[in-house]
Amino acid sequence: MNRSEINAALIWAEGLLKEAKLALPPFANWDLNTWKQNYEKASVIRRTMLGWDITDFGMEDFAKVGAVLFTIRNGIVNEPGVGAPYAEKCIVLREGQRLPCHYHAVKTEDIINRGGGMMYMRLFNSNPDGSVDNVNDVEVYIDDMLVRVGAGEEFLVGTGSSVRLTPGMFHIFGAKEGYGPLIVGEVSSVNDDNTDNYFSENVKRFADIVEDEPAYRPLCAEYEVLCK
Repeated sequence: MNRSEINAALIWAEGLLKEAKLALPPFANWDLNTWKQNYEKASVIRRTMLGWDITDFGMEDFAKVGAVLFTIRNGIVNEPGVGAPYAEKCIVLREGQRLPCHYHAVKTEDIINRGGGMMYMRLFNSNPDGSVDNVNDVEVYIDDMLVRVGAGEEFLVGTGSSVRLTPGMFHIFGAKEGYGPLIVGEVSSVNDDNTDNYFSENVKRFADIVEDEPAYRPLCAEYEVLCK
C-alpha cells in the first residue's frame, strides 16, 4: 500500500468514528513528534501493539479486502502482567470491504456490529490438518444463543449483535453492500497478530508500505522504526 493511501484511510476512519461518537484513547491522535516525546512512557502501548493498523493483507485491492483497525487494549500471551489479560479492537470497514478467511488457534473473540452498516459473516470448521471444512455445519453462539449455520453460508449480523468465534473456526466478515460503511468491535482473549492468524487465502497479515509521503500516524507494527 502507498503511505498516501494509508493516510487517507486513517483520516476517513477518524471522521467516521467521530461521526458515530465513538472516542478512542488520546494516543490515537499522536503524530510522530508526540510519539517521539512519549516513546519511553508508551512502552506498554508499543509492546502490546496498541494503536492504528491498516492492511490490505498483501492482496493489493484495499477497496475489497482490508480494514482500518485500532487496538484499544491488549496484553502479551506469554507475559501475564504486561498490559491487559484481554484485548479490544475497533475495526472500520468501507462498504463492500471484508477480511480474508482465517482462524485463530488460541484466541476466542466476540465480533460485534457497533453501528453504521450491516455485517455479513461466513463460517467454517477446520479439518485436523488445518484446512477448511466445506461440508459440516458450524455451531456458533450469536448473542449467546447457540445457532447452527451451514458451512460458508452467509448470515447477517445487525447493529448491537455479536458472534463468538472460537479457536479453529474459520471466519470471513465484512460490510454488506447496500448498507454503507461498518464499525465493528472485537472483544477477545489476548491478541497476537504475529503468530495467531491462520489464513486459507494466499495473504499476509501486514501490508508492505511504499513511502510516497510522510506518515500521518504511525501504525502499531512500525513504532520501533518511526517513533524512536
